[in-house]
Amino acid sequence: MRPIIAAAALLAASPALAQQTPPPPAATAPVSPPDAAAEAAFQARGQAFEGRVRQMGEEMGAAIVAAGPDRARRATDLDAIQTRYQPEMDAFATDLEAFVLPQINALPADQQPEARAAMASAVAQLRGLPATLRAQAEQSADTPPAS
Repeated sequence: MRPIIAAAALLAASPALAQQTPPPPAATAPVSPPDAAAEAAFQARGQAFEGRVRQMGEEMGAAIVAAGPDRARRATDLDAIQTRYQPEMDAFATDLEAFVLPQINALPADQQPEARAAMASAVAQLRGLPATLRAQAEQSADTPPAS
């Protein structure tokens, strides 16, 4: 299995981000897997994406601290951050799906359903990252400190 498919499957298995999504429709014709340069370029893009996700989480944490006890300000600030990052998350999810589906199509037929399910789950999780990070940040802010 190609590293990018394995990464998608690993992301799909993440309990913090688990979601149920129906698999996408099957493509009509198998396509060759990407060459090493295309795969390396997408891996690099994935690393940059991870940095953006970290940045989004840091911004959300800073917004919660800056808002203090003002829940209205916190909600407004988190809405703005979530709205700003959502298109980027959606675009990466779409690009990942477009990159990996040809690789899935090249797998033996008996391996494709599981790989498609993992991809669909990973794409849904990527699209949901802003909401997931926001929920985690809010939960952290609402949890009283341990004594």
